[in-house]
Amino acid sequence: MSDTQMARLVPVAPERLAGWLTGFTDRHGRPELRLAPDALHLDAPDGARAAVRLPWGPLPGLDPLAELVADALRPRLVGGLIVRRRAHAIGIFSGAELITGHHASHYVQGRTKAGGWSQQRYARRRANQADHAFSAAADDVAAILLPEAGRLDAVVAGGDAAAVNEVLSRPEFEPLRQLRVGSVLPVPDPNRTVLVGFGQQLRQVRIGLNELA
Repeated sequence: MSDTQMARLVPVAPERLAGWLTGFTDRHGRPELRLAPDALHLDAPDGARAAVRLPWGPLPGLDPLAELVADALRPRLVGGLIVRRRAHAIGIFSGAELITGHHASHYVQGRTKAGGWSQQRYARRRANQADHAFSAAADDVAAILLPEAGRLDAVVAGGDAAAVNEVLSRPEFEPLRQLRVGSVLPVPDPNRTVLVGFGQQLRQVRIGLNELA
């Protein structure tokens, strides 16, 4: 089941995953399991379908449900990277707990409806402000995440995908790019509260459901 076939996507905390899987079986009957490298698919007798994403990598497949729960609960040291035009936040998480981190906001002008040369000057100024913001975020990545790349189990990003890719584009960040897992998570302009909460968000198991589930 692809993303376009999903009626909705639900996040489930690792601690609740076993109960969620039991509830799916109770509601829809024992599902047929189909294991793919990036998801465990549950196809129930009543037509309900669930695709449990596997951001941490493929499962061995001997006992997929037990392996899925154990993998979600496994303690990990994860680098978190949240980037938007007007703010960024970088942190290292042990499980859901923020161990160290930094956040900063930036001034980037909004879009204008003016035309002609005025609009072009405005666009250049806005682009320069965004470049400065992304450079500041990259400096924090270099200071916080890069020295720990050898210890990190993964890097999870949030915010704006294009901004994240821009920040991680420095050649020296290749070890961090190799550690990236999952998609870019939806996160508002980050502050201290958002950064602390990102630890819970990056651990969540995301499950795509069809209309019958």
